[in-house]
Amino acid sequence: MPLPLLALAVAAFGIGTTEFVIMGLLPDVARDLAVSIPAAGMLVSAYALGVTIGAPIVAIAVANMPRKKALMSLIGVFIIGNLLCAVAPNYAVLMAARIVTAF
Repeated sequence: MPLPLLALAVAAFGIGTTEFVIMGLLPDVARDLAVSIPAAGMLVSAYALGVTIGAPIVAIAVANMPRKKALMSLIGVFIIGNLLCAVAPNYAVLMAARIVTAF
């Protein structure tokens, strides 16, 4: 498999995993952040809302960029957002990081 296709496949896997993996972790996330399970569930809804609102905004923002540069920049934002999710000390930071990652 050529390297660009492999990179695209890994990125697609990462995006799909980021979107859905938190559903199985809701009780643990709620306990660790001292919030209710429904409040932790809002992390899933916020991600979905971020994708819904962010997709057209990001598409317009990168419309004039070279595709490779746009893709690499967006993957960078995705990685930074996920790193913020991993080290989030509280619910507010995790929520903000999930929204950044969704964009």
